[in-house]
Amino acid sequence: METILILKNRLGTVRSIDIANELDYTKPSVSVAMKNLRENGYIEMDGSGHITLTKKGLEIAETMYERHTLLSNWLTQLGVNAKTAVEDACRIEHVISAESFEAIKRHVGTKTEG
Repeated sequence: METILILKNRLGTVRSIDIANELDYTKPSVSVAMKNLRENGYIEMDGSGHITLTKKGLEIAETMYERHTLLSNWLTQLGVNAKTAVEDACRIEHVISAESFEAIKRHVGTKTEG
């Protein structure tokens, strides 16, 4: 869902092939994932294959994107190589609790404000 949000902002419209190319996944893998997201109410797909996030999907995607952006920037500021920081942030964003993320967010905010 995060990738759909990023591609929507970058390209304006999103299709399965765009997601496959962005993530370097096969089209059949993306098709299965899109079917699951659609069945769970996170995305809608029109007759032309254009994918849009539902309200529920958008809320989750925005949360994940905020986590990813803050964590990758924070790790980079700590001296982690940019590529590694992005990869680690991607893993962390899916398992970190809301409480821990909010604590990091407060900590990073106090560091940048002072």
